[in-house]
Amino acid sequence: MRLSQILYSQGFGTRRLCNGLIYNDEVKVNGEVVDDPDAEFDTKDFVFEVSGKTWPFYEKALILLNKPSGYECSQKPKHHPSVMSLLPGPLRERNVQPVGRLDEDTTGLLLLTDDGSLIHKLTSPKHHVPKVYEARCKHPLTDEQVQRLLDGVELREPDAPAHYKPEPARAEGAEKVDEHLLRLTLIEGKYHQVKRMVAAVGNRVEALHRPQFGALTIPADLPPGGWIWIASPAQISP
Repeated sequence: MRLSQILYSQGFGTRRLCNGLIYNDEVKVNGEVVDDPDAEFDTKDFVFEVSGKTWPFYEKALILLNKPSGYECSQKPKHHPSVMSLLPGPLRERNVQPVGRLDEDTTGLLLLTDDGSLIHKLTSPKHHVPKVYEARCKHPLTDEQVQRLLDGVELREPDAPAHYKPEPARAEGAEKVDEHLLRLTLIEGKYHQVKRMVAAVGNRVEALHRPQFGALTIPADLPPGGWIWIASPAQISP
């Protein structure tokens, strides 16, 4: 692939801007400046530098973000900054989207990608990709509440017809970590699901964190607001 095309595909702006970066000696390959936009490279395991920053080539971007509180998972946030503001320009230019959503006050592992088919796969309940949540609850947890979460609770939608009876929302796993901390595993992604399920059994979520998505966990050295590349969607499979 031509170098100018590589930069364009990786979100470095219009073709004219990409050519400008190359002509201005801002692009290096193997530590050497490349000033020819038509220079061709094999993109397999290809790594390059733009303005002193190293970038790996990925046909599709897949990012793990350690989401802090106070950010909305939206391109057009209403009350708080967008999680997109935590990412560098080239990733925003590639139009990466959150895989599902975390509420503004929820922290933890958020995946973002520009692969629409992957988003569908990872958010569809039929693919059974587990998401693990840690919910700090207002009232002491009981064994009965944990069992009800495993058995299933009814989550009625506000706009649903009166005769509509929804399928029970069940946790794939539920564990009382301590008196107030609940560890919940879900394969669905309903609106405010954890908070609504906990409310349905007579408790209340006061803080919510997602430490795991599929087989992925947040690296110990990744601070809130930090992000890393995920090399392959296969890493997500539990």
